[in-house]
Amino acid sequence: MKFILTLSLITVALGIDPVRFDRDKVFRVKPQDEKQASIIKDLAKTNELDFWYPDATHHVAANMTVDFRVSEKEYQSVQSALDENKMHYKILVHDLQEEIEKQFDVDDISGRHSYAKYNNWDKIVAWTEKMVNKHPEMVSRIKIGSTVEDNPLYVLKIGKDGRRKAIFMDCGIHAREWISPAFCQWFVYQNRMWRKNRSKNKNSSCIGTDLNRNFDVSWKSSPSSNNPCSDIYRGPAPESEKETKAVTDFIRRHLKSIKAYITFHSYSQMLLFPYGYTTKLPCNQEDLNKVAKIGTDVISTRYETHYIYGPIASTIYPTSGSSLDWAYDLGLKHTFAFELRDRGKFGFLLPESLIKPTCKETMLAVKFIAKYILKHTS
Repeated sequence: MKFILTLSLITVALGIDPVRFDRDKVFRVKPQDEKQASIIKDLAKTNELDFWYPDATHHVAANMTVDFRVSEKEYQSVQSALDENKMHYKILVHDLQEEIEKQFDVDDISGRHSYAKYNNWDKIVAWTEKMVNKHPEMVSRIKIGSTVEDNPLYVLKIGKDGRRKAIFMDCGIHAREWISPAFCQWFVYQNRMWRKNRSKNKNSSCIGTDLNRNFDVSWKSSPSSNNPCSDIYRGPAPESEKETKAVTDFIRRHLKSIKAYITFHSYSQMLLFPYGYTTKLPCNQEDLNKVAKIGTDVISTRYETHYIYGPIASTIYPTSGSSLDWAYDLGLKHTFAFELRDRGKFGFLLPESLIKPTCKETMLAVKFIAKYILKHTS
């Protein structure tokens, strides 16, 4: 079996100038009814709330855990509003910049690429070259395009040449989910607050498109994602972004050999499958549900990390224009999305010391899925 990993999207995650978040807070709120849910939505209209979970205001509902970042300038007014309305909340992060700096808790003595650290893009590119040179019979690197900033879009093909079944895996489609590309590097070896890309938007000073809302599947079904300033802005048209187009063109060209699509995100510890844009269940729902259940059971055998599983729309929240649904409707009937560690204690700031355990447990599930697909697909 071959694995095709797109390392292209990591350029988005690691190619952005640093921004500081001194004394920014991350709140966790649980609205008890729809009235309290509406209060959070109203707060988002008058304050710059950066939603971590769910990823947009319109997903907020009663009895849902809601995580959001608020700036030092606005946190007191937000906290006062929560107190006045007797809402249940706690502050997960008291100083975001301090937690970002704590994230790098593995000593970097050599300055070289490390599987236990978050590597920058230059180190990752050098690492891909090293993998190809070290294992030319098993690893090849293909440039499939470039980003809007003209960084190269690469895929690594793992496995011997020939007409073999393949699984396509993407890591880093969302820029701030650093554990995702870290896992892809770990996977090859074994076998932070920006979300969008960096494209300029016409008639708007806001930058970027959410690449995981830019795929040509139910693209217009979420009206709140047509705002260029939104973190889940879908772009001006399906596949309008160079990154999305490069990936979709590559998959279409190799559709006969690709038997599955796996995408990696964070955070919340979930193993998801279609659909996100509808509550309708996929035709092979029983099969996908069985694989996801066993996959989550396998994950827990290493460190007792608990994952939940199910269709995107009912397990996490409805989405539109996602890569997972697009791949499924294209014909890849085994498509899965991992939401990796953790459940909010660190959120997008997972410490480097947790990279290895996260990768080790995830590897067990990916190996199971690969073996299952090898056995059950033609």
